[in-house]
Formats: sequence, structure tokens, C-alpha cells
Amino acid sequence: MWFAIALIIAFWFMEFMAWFTHKYIMHGFLWALHEDHHQPTGKVFQKNDLFFLIFAIPSWLCIMLGMMNGNYFSVGFGAGIAVYGFTYFLVHDVLIHRRFKWFDKTNNAYFKAIRKAHKVHHKNQYKEKGSCFGMLVVPRKYFK
Repeated sequence: MWFAIALIIAFWFMEFMAWFTHKYIMHGFLWALHEDHHQPTGKVFQKNDLFFLIFAIPSWLCIMLGMMNGNYFSVGFGAGIAVYGFTYFLVHDVLIHRRFKWFDKTNNAYFKAIRKAHKVHHKNQYKEKGSCFGMLVVPRKYFK
């Protein structure tokens, strides 16, 4: 039970962390790594892809150390981070940016709202004056 509770808490905590990291770190002091995501180079991989490690390492540590010490809350928390990472990959890289053509045709209102909000975010190609930094929580106005 603690595993499931921790997984759910971590998953939703990661939505806040993704928003915070995107707004204040990626569009802040680590813009040099995120810039190629807003100003594409045409390469398959971007420096921005390195942010995967920033989130994968704490996930791995929580799972590994939790397993070593029999702490299933820690294992669940690490799993929640990993599940969010997988969701991020599916939503951001597959659904929004279509780096893989798996879900090319969808008429789901929520998925359309996610795409609209992200499109607004990418309208600004620079570090400053960005908007819509989250991924799963979308302002109502994008559902219209």
C-alpha cells in the first residue's frame, strides 16, 4: 500500500517539479541545454535530452536504496518519478513533438489542449517571456 501511495504522490509532485524546472531552470541558468529545443537544429537528439538524466538519477536512487533497505515508500516514490518520465516521453516527445509517429491522429480534447498549450509555449523561441511551462495540467482556455 505504501508503494502505491508513494507512486501517486511522486507522479503528481513531478508535474509541479517539471513546471518549476522548466520555468526557472531550463528557461533560467541552464538555458544553454534547453535552447536547442526552442530553436531546433534538425538533429535527432538535442542537448535538451540531457534533462532526462536530471530526473532519472533520483528515480534510480530512490528505487535502488529503497530496495536495499526494504523501504517501499522510497521504491514507490522512485517508481512514480519513473512513471512520470515515461508519461513525459509519451506526451511530450511522441504526442506533442511527434518525434515518433505513434499517435499521429487523435481527436481527444485533452490531448488537443496539451498540444495547443505547448504550441503557445514554443511561440516564444527565447529564454524570456515564456508561458505554459507545465505538461499535464493545462489551463481551461486551451480546451476551447
